[in-house]
Amino acid sequence: MRAALWALLIGDTGLPCVIKPEGAKGDEPVRRSCRLSAAVKEDNLQEEVAMSILKTFKVSGAVLAMTMGVAQAASAQTVEEFYSSTPVTIMVSAPAGTLSDVLARQFATYFAQHIPGEPDIVVMNVAGAGGMVAAGQLQSNQPTDGSVIGFLQRNNLYRSLVDGTNDTFDPREVQWIGSLNKEKYAIVASGQSPVQSADDMFTTPMVIGATGFANENRTLAALMNDYLGTQFEIIHGYSGREEVYLAMERGEVDGWLPTVTGLITGDQARQVAEGELTVLMQLGWENDPAFPDLPNFSDYVEDPEVEALIDFLILPFEAGRPLAVPAEVPQDRVAALREAFTATMEDPAFKTLMEEAGSPLEPISGEEIAAVVDQLYATPEATLEDVRTLVTATD
Repeated sequence: MRAALWALLIGDTGLPCVIKPEGAKGDEPVRRSCRLSAAVKEDNLQEEVAMSILKTFKVSGAVLAMTMGVAQAASAQTVEEFYSSTPVTIMVSAPAGTLSDVLARQFATYFAQHIPGEPDIVVMNVAGAGGMVAAGQLQSNQPTDGSVIGFLQRNNLYRSLVDGTNDTFDPREVQWIGSLNKEKYAIVASGQSPVQSADDMFTTPMVIGATGFANENRTLAALMNDYLGTQFEIIHGYSGREEVYLAMERGEVDGWLPTVTGLITGDQARQVAEGELTVLMQLGWENDPAFPDLPNFSDYVEDPEVEALIDFLILPFEAGRPLAVPAEVPQDRVAALREAFTATMEDPAFKTLMEEAGSPLEPISGEEIAAVVDQLYATPEATLEDVRTLVTATD
């Protein structure tokens, strides 16, 4: 073994040398293959090198065995063992103080109680690009052990499909946990707006405030201008719902497109009840029970191509505010998180809290969210081109 190692490292050269044995006659040398003159020293060197290599192999083997042992120990952890010693981060894709942020923090308290090991949960806000910053980080930069959960936005389900950024976030490449509620949108006008009914929208100009260019509160208004004939002047770029409502109070804009949930909670619910805000229309095919008598898309849309376009834009509303983990999270932990989500949705205390807050639960499962994503990605290219025109800025 030692000789083989030596040969591998420095080679057995077999260099020829000339010797003249004692007693040889004449000047004719006798030639034979032999080692270099310092044979004894070389043999000692071989011994030392070989032993050094063997020791290195032993140390490396021990390190490898130790590393494999640690990995096996980690993978051998039960779900309860993992979460009892590992805090969980819920990464909210919206600014602090928004409705999504409030819901996430209320949810986190009860969710922790139903995860095996009852881990501590930290809520972290990662806002930007309509939720795509958080979605991209979840898929690319966050731990994949089940310790980070994304509290994302419904437009994250299709943004990559229409703007070609699947390399940033691909909703087919995460594991969905569930969503607390489904969402519906409406159009609301301030008391000083020149438009005070749905029919007025088709005859009277109305200034609409909006947040991001690709957010539903702008794209649905743009769709209605392009395909239904409304006369909205859309001003986008507001940081959030609070800023839009301030703009409405100052008279900068006449109204906007909020979620129904946002109209039945907080100060907006009071303003609607007291007539300070007028809800003009429900943006769907069916009405929310909170506003059963409003007109909706079924009152104005007859063209099948427009129906297909609307279907694409409102289908993600079924997913509300979806929760997801990276694709690499072990399946036993994914299963535990899904079971904990279901248990939280059925928790009487949590249900009561949400009802009292005006945000009753309407959950859907992770499997149902994945089905919504699959349906979106099966959309014909002609419809996708129409969607891209609506959600993609040209300047």
